[in-house]
Amino acid sequence: MALSSISLTGARRIQGLSVLKWLVLLPPPLLALKRLGLHPETFVVLLFSALAFVGLRAWERSRRRQFIRESRLPAFLATKLRAKYPHLSAGDAELVLRGLRQFFLAYLRSDRKFVAMPSQVVDAAWHDFILHTRAYQLWCDAAFGQLLHHTPAEVLGRDPKRNDGLRRAWYWACKEESIDPRQPTRLPLLFALDKKFAIAGGFSYVPDCRDIDRQSASGAYCGTSFGDSGSAGGDADSFGGSESSSSSDGGSDGGDGGGGCGGD
Repeated sequence: MALSSISLTGARRIQGLSVLKWLVLLPPPLLALKRLGLHPETFVVLLFSALAFVGLRAWERSRRRQFIRESRLPAFLATKLRAKYPHLSAGDAELVLRGLRQFFLAYLRSDRKFVAMPSQVVDAAWHDFILHTRAYQLWCDAAFGQLLHHTPAEVLGRDPKRNDGLRRAWYWACKEESIDPRQPTRLPLLFALDKKFAIAGGFSYVPDCRDIDRQSASGAYCGTSFGDSGSAGGDADSFGGSESSSSSDGGSDGGDGGGGCGGD
């Protein structure tokens, strides 16, 4: 893959902001302290350095989100995806890659806490990306500032950590599409793709448990389970902590479906 395909210019700008925010935070106050001691002007310098750091950090986060949304993904991802799922059209493959971007955004906007993958077809695209180590490392450096390790796709189960990871994915995928994560009227893309494209072994979701006939053994999971305090384990009340972090946003057991309506 050509390095230009992941927008190295944008990546370098993000890296520059990442370095600059620390340069404005640390050296000026230390220099002022050395020259002026505990003088009022030193505290003024400290205040301005702190404000500049906060502003640059917010700008850096904004640029990382823009990078994930807009930077070109490697062309081979769509090709490999269609080879694995021949029934997908070129447009279908691009929609799956949009779902992958949505997953990446959920990870970034969760302050890089663990986020679980809810889609088998998006997981396949993610796995193919990871196999191209250099390209994936460059992408992660620009998007997150660190490597995002792979975990298999899963559904709500008995592991509280995994459930919190799924709740973060649900919360931020909903927010990306202006969907109420507690009372969804439709599914965000990331959670809709497996069913939309009839992926073998994929996960089928509906927005609301009331949409499922619980006696029908439909095998579907519902979006409202992610905010249900009666679900198995995890930080249900705040979607794995996502709600508390939203104000500042600038390996698997396979899951057994215990938290999803009609998924037993």
